[in-house]
Amino acid sequence: MLLPSFSLLAGALLAQVSVAQAQCGSGTPDARVTGSGSSFTATRGSTTVYSGSDYRAAIQAAVDSISSGQRVAVMASGSIGANTITIGSGKTFEGCGTINVGNKAGRGAIESLNTADVKIPYLTMTGNPYFGLRFYGTRNLSLGKITMNLSGGLGIRFDRDAAANSNVSMDVISVTGAGSHAVETWNIDGLNINQVIARNVGESGLLLQATRNAWVGLVDGNNVGAGTGYATFRMANNNGQLANGNYNTNVYIDKVISRGGGRGIFCVSRSGAVVIKEVDLANNGNNAILIENCYNVSIRGGTVNGGGEVRLAARSEFPNNKDIWITLSVSGTSVRESPCGENTNWTLSGSGTRNIC
Repeated sequence: MLLPSFSLLAGALLAQVSVAQAQCGSGTPDARVTGSGSSFTATRGSTTVYSGSDYRAAIQAAVDSISSGQRVAVMASGSIGANTITIGSGKTFEGCGTINVGNKAGRGAIESLNTADVKIPYLTMTGNPYFGLRFYGTRNLSLGKITMNLSGGLGIRFDRDAAANSNVSMDVISVTGAGSHAVETWNIDGLNINQVIARNVGESGLLLQATRNAWVGLVDGNNVGAGTGYATFRMANNNGQLANGNYNTNVYIDKVISRGGGRGIFCVSRSGAVVIKEVDLANNGNNAILIENCYNVSIRGGTVNGGGEVRLAARSEFPNNKDIWITLSVSGTSVRESPCGENTNWTLSGSGTRNIC
C-alpha cells in the first residue's frame, strides 16, 4: 500500500500493468509472428511483411510494421541468436512464444531506448544474453509478466551512463539462472514493481541505484549472490536520495524474502530513504542484513533465522550511518553495530547475540 503522496503515481503505474491481465495474443493484434523451426511469417493485418527462416528478422519486421498505439504478438518460438530486437515509442510487444537469445556484448536481446509509452505485457526468454532487456531514457514504460529462464547474463538492465527514466512499472518479474543481476536499475524517478522472483542468480535479485519514488511489493530470492557481496535486495549509489540532496522517505518495500545465497538485504554507498515493512531471511551465506553508509532506513518487522549476522557498518570515505530504525526478531545469528551510527534505534527480539551501541 502506497502512502498518500504516492497515490496518483501508483494508480497510473498500476493502470499500465493492467494490460497484462488479458491473455497473451488475445483479440486482434495489429501484427503477428507465427511459424516454427526454420519457417516464420510476420503479418500486419492481411499483409505479409516477412516470410523466411530468420526468426529475429520476422519479429523486427512485425514490430517495425506497427505504429504508436498498436500491438504486436509473437506467437512463434525460436532463437534470435546474438542479436537485438528494438521497440519504438508507443508500441506494445507481446512475447507469447519462447524467445531464445544469445550474447551481444553491451547490448540487450530486446531494447527500448529513449522512448515513451512502450509496453511489454508478456515475455518468456531463455538463453545467455548480455542483457535480456535493456532500457534507458524511457517514460511510462510498462513491463508485465516477464519470465526469464537463463543460462547466464543479466535479466533486466537500466543503463547507468545514459538518459534517465520516469514512471516505470513492472508486474511480476521471474528470473532464474542469470549469471549477474535479475533486475538492475539506474536513474529512475517513479518505479512501481509488484514482484521480483529470483532463483539461482549470480548477483542481486533486485538492485536499485540512483532510483527514487519507488514502491516494491515483494522481492523473493533463493540462492541469490552466493559467494559474493551482492544481495537478494540491494540499494547502492545514492539510491533514494532526492534531487535536493535529502533522504526523506520515498522508497517503500513491502516484503523481502531471502534463502541461502549471499546477503539478504544490503544498503550501501549513500543510499536509504527506505521503509521495508517486513523481512523473512534465513540461512544467508553472507550478512543477513548489511547497512553501510546509509541514511533514513527503517526495517519495521520480520525475522532473521541463522546465516550471516545483521550488521551496521561504515566505510571512512562516506558519512556514517544516520537515522536507522530496526525492528526484528533475530535468532541463530548475531547483531553487530560497528562503528556506532548516528541516531540508531533497535527493537530486537529472538535469541541472537547482540553487540550494539
